[in-house]
Amino acid sequence: MKNDECTIYFILAGGWTQTVNKKNGTWIQTTNGVKRKMTAEQLLNHILPVLAGKKGVSVKVKKKVKK
Repeated sequence: MKNDECTIYFILAGGWTQTVNKKNGTWIQTTNGVKRKMTAEQLLNHILPVLAGKKGVSVKVKKKVKK
């Protein structure tokens, strides 16, 4: 699976969800409808602590459905 074929979901304590997608070579983070561009390094800074066992946050990756 390529980076632009999936959506990354960060599920935070309290029911908050952030999504990250790669579109046209740019990572886009969406939180509560607010979209922000982020670099690959910023994405890693969000994912790595969660994968290391940070409590209260989980990560899910889902393949995008092609239309």
